[in-house]
Amino acid sequence: MRDETIGGWLDELASSAPAPGGGAAGALEVGIAAALVEMVCNLTIGKPAYAGYEETMIAARARATTIRSEAIRLAAEDAEAFSAVIAAYRLPKETEAEIAERAARVQAALALAADVPRRTAVAASEVLDLAERIVPGSNVNVVSDAGAAAGAARGALSSALVNIDANRASITDPRLLAELDAAIDAIERDLARADRIVAAVRKRTAR
Repeated sequence: MRDETIGGWLDELASSAPAPGGGAAGALEVGIAAALVEMVCNLTIGKPAYAGYEETMIAARARATTIRSEAIRLAAEDAEAFSAVIAAYRLPKETEAEIAERAARVQAALALAADVPRRTAVAASEVLDLAERIVPGSNVNVVSDAGAAAGAARGALSSALVNIDANRASITDPRLLAELDAAIDAIERDLARADRIVAAVRKRTAR
């Protein structure tokens, strides 16, 4: 999907096809958030007024570049994972053997489908880390874009939350359920953190 046009991908998202869907959209929001962090860093690095933050900006930019690539992979993985869930539910269930095989395949597919948004949330959380780090020393002319990065990451977190919930509802493995509960708790904390970052940006840009 790296080579798709934005318009073409949005056409796919808007279509009646079940994938890509909200999970893939959330992963792309992570990519957008990371790209915004990179932009802020690029427009701050080299400016004498912000020389004291140069190392911070360079390190944040490098990590954001990596996250942006990861986000594209996550978007593709999410579409594949959802397709696997659909395929598992469509398996035959006439005999006991088929019922057992189908149940196992469904659980495996659901586990993967829940894991992708969980990893998306982890990536979004790291973008928030980067945004928090760069806001104090960002070029004031583009610090609002650091706030936009936090907002995009927040959207990704919300998408991850509802997608984890959707898959969690049919998962039976107690250990996996406990892991997903921990992930949900972390996402809820990060949603509040994203709001705080946006508030900090607004305070810095207030006249």
